Amino acid sequence: MAHEKIEELLDAYASAVREKDVDRFVGLYADEVRVFDMWGRWSYDGEDAWRQMATEWFGSLGSDQVAVEFADVQTNVGDEVAVASAFVTYKGLSADGEQRRAMSNRMTWALRKTPDGTWTVVHEHSSAPVDFDTGKVQLQR
Repeated sequence: MAHEKIEELLDAYASAVREKDVDRFVGLYADEVRVFDMWGRWSYDGEDAWRQMATEWFGSLGSDQVAVEFADVQTNVGDEVAVASAFVTYKGLSADGEQRRAMSNRMTWALRKTPDGTWTVVHEHSSAPVDFDTGKVQLQR
């Protein structure tokens, strides 16, 4: 059952991103979340920093949307904590649903079960491989 709850969390993430719903997106994370994101800074520490990132990201999209797809999801679930990892693809879509661009990366979540039985993300780490010779990040699988 816990694996299904984590799959539901991934679906909620994809839905919140597609709808550009900052509150739903940030609500998936613990107040004290720490995120190691790929873009521009070493970490986001706490809900306020993560909310600011989401607000800026979603606001930068204008009428475009982002479709999120997870592949090869793997989970390791305990009673109170869990780890989930996946390959994730972000597809930039026009307001008409036409794909404009896409990129992929790797995501790992450390999760904690709350007293009411829901899972929240306490740590997120996203990365992509770097070509050793060129130093360029590989954003396509």
